[in-house]
Amino acid sequence: MVSLEGSSPGGGLYDRIYQVVRLIPRGRVAIYGQIAAYVGRCTPRQVGYAMAALPSGLDVPWHRVINREGRISFPRNSSAALEQSMLLQAEGVVFDESERVELDDVGWAGLLADSI
Repeated sequence: MVSLEGSSPGGGLYDRIYQVVRLIPRGRVAIYGQIAAYVGRCTPRQVGYAMAALPSGLDVPWHRVINREGRISFPRNSSAALEQSMLLQAEGVVFDESERVELDDVGWAGLLADSI
């Protein structure tokens, strides 16, 4: 678990989630459960809810959070899925023929690796 300060009064759970998501480097992805583990006292579902509730204009790279299968969680061919796919591809993330990314290749190693 990581100790994080909130970016808004009260420092709520979503603020802590957004702070962790901001740490994911360009060209890397993290899974919902990974973010939840760093935040602590949080579930992958809550991370998903936070991403869905992200206020417009807030500088959080939401597109870098995907599911544990290496897939985008939005419904296939929805505008949100297409947008997320395009944003990731623009950062060099490659999807295979089954619309998966190889987490071993583009998965974020996490906070401990970033501090080494």
